[in-house]
Amino acid sequence: MKILVLGNMGYIGPAVIRELAARHPSAVLHGYDNAYFAHCLTNAHTLPEQRLAQQFFGDVRDLSEQALAGYDAVVQLAAVSNDPMGDRFAGVTAAINQDATIRIARAAARAGVRNFVFASSCSVYGVAEGGPRTENDPVAPMTAYARSKIGSEDALADIDGEMVITSLRFATACGMSDRLRLDLVLNDFVAGALSEGRITVLSDGSPWRPLIDVADMARAIDWAIQRSADNGGRILRVNTGSNARNHQVRDLAAAVAAALPGTEVSINTAAPVDSRSYQVDFSLFARLAPDHQPQMTLDKSIGQLIAGLQGMNFADSQFRTSPLMRLRVLQGHIDSARLSEDLRWYSR
Repeated sequence: MKILVLGNMGYIGPAVIRELAARHPSAVLHGYDNAYFAHCLTNAHTLPEQRLAQQFFGDVRDLSEQALAGYDAVVQLAAVSNDPMGDRFAGVTAAINQDATIRIARAAARAGVRNFVFASSCSVYGVAEGGPRTENDPVAPMTAYARSKIGSEDALADIDGEMVITSLRFATACGMSDRLRLDLVLNDFVAGALSEGRITVLSDGSPWRPLIDVADMARAIDWAIQRSADNGGRILRVNTGSNARNHQVRDLAAAVAAALPGTEVSINTAAPVDSRSYQVDFSLFARLAPDHQPQMTLDKSIGQLIAGLQGMNFADSQFRTSPLMRLRVLQGHIDSARLSEDLRWYSR
């Protein structure tokens, strides 16, 4: 098997490469990334890309059809990857997350790629009252990021041919990574508890978030690169996570505080309604992928984050303005004249 992972040098990519290399030791694994965050290593003892047969560097907006020839599976992780970055770079978010994804998928189908896996998001459900959302429920994307995900899904569903296409609607990512991000709710709470002895909940704590550890995201991707059309259909959109990991934000804060005794929890009870509240039903994923179900519990994700951050001697109470926040990294590149406003590298 020959596998290409696009956007492998971000937060999720190291876990994906580790999982695929372990599961398929004879496979040829390649990565393709523009290296915005290549330097953002966190407690990694070796470079994650050492597990690859080859690392390519480039922008997915420029990836050629010829570059896709010969691959059995293509995994599309490359994205402007959260709401603050989507708000700051709305046009680029559409160009990378959606336009490039669609163009690459169509090219992959023409090139004979067998499986195309798209990292989508449960954020497409937006504000979703009335119980956990299934794949058949209406979507209500509230942000540029979420709109780019559902726009990609819709276009992927129209691609003809034999290529099996899986859109994994991931729950909110969390957990330790060789390129850790702290601009994610659980990761933020652990970082705040360690550095300040305090967790600050900006909402009233009631919003729902389904969570999935990056290790479990990697397991799901391993399933999707092998999925056959008779297991869910040639085109599949599937909520990816576990019903056991639908949490209210206040419960996440309480779990972190329990793991780090003495942590103070501050909840903004006067906060306006959070536009990102949704529970998700993951029953379809449980039926289709019984051997690739999430294994990480909330307590285990918290424990690994604590151990990873302590291994970095993490104590930065100003971490929200640090390079551990992805928007800060991009803005730093721009301010230093390394990147343009449309997130292209300046030539040197």
